Amino acid sequence: MCTAGGLPTVDEVTTQTTYADMVSCRDVRKTYGTGESTVRAVDGVSADFAAGEFTAIMGPSGSGKTTLMHLLAGLDTPTEGSISVAGTSLVGLDDRSLTELRRDRIGFVFQAFNLLPTLTARQNITLPLRLAGRPVDAAQLRVITDALQIGDRLEHRPAELSGGQQQRVAVARALLAQPSVVFADEPTGALDIATGRALLGGLRDAAQQYGQTIIMVTHDPGAATYADRVLVMADGRIHDELRRPSRETILASLASVTV
Repeated sequence: MCTAGGLPTVDEVTTQTTYADMVSCRDVRKTYGTGESTVRAVDGVSADFAAGEFTAIMGPSGSGKTTLMHLLAGLDTPTEGSISVAGTSLVGLDDRSLTELRRDRIGFVFQAFNLLPTLTARQNITLPLRLAGRPVDAAQLRVITDALQIGDRLEHRPAELSGGQQQRVAVARALLAQPSVVFADEPTGALDIATGRALLGGLRDAAQQYGQTIIMVTHDPGAATYADRVLVMADGRIHDELRRPSRETILASLASVTV
């Protein structure tokens, strides 16, 4: 049974895809320029991201971590290699199909909140569903916003919210549509420690409770400890993979790739 929008319910996602690879890439390369000026931003990366798994991607500046995330999310096109999301190959997908895939299967959380200033928090959160013609599950909205501690701020506009509250509104917007994958780009970069940890806890819960795949780019070792694993990149390649990472193992791995 599927929802009105054609997507599986949360229970179906959790049951059917707990051990599946929701995002996969093989021999992915992204190059810029030609000849001696060629830059290999991503250089032959192969990786799998399971349903219900929270992965942090780290590395020094210029390591390719943000470029890789953009490729996996369909925001950029690889020079070579293959990428699939929820069983759909992104390579060769036309613009309309790619837009539909991002709308129905992918959620985004960026450091810039990207909230519409004239809408309330509730309206910002539900906007993607309404644009897609899908119903809003009021009970699910309440669960998510209460977990993110913004349930009492839903009728406020962005200018009436703190930076941390605005970021949590953006997270709620990404989670409410029950996407298969949530991509988060430095989501705690502009937040204080307590607010950032609350947000990361919400992302971790989304992975554990709803079987959503979370892929987060971060420079913060403390944030990365919330993940099930950390991929450490250097020179466009995956240098290390850490399971159940601790701050100490993350710092040691980063030190080995930092000049």
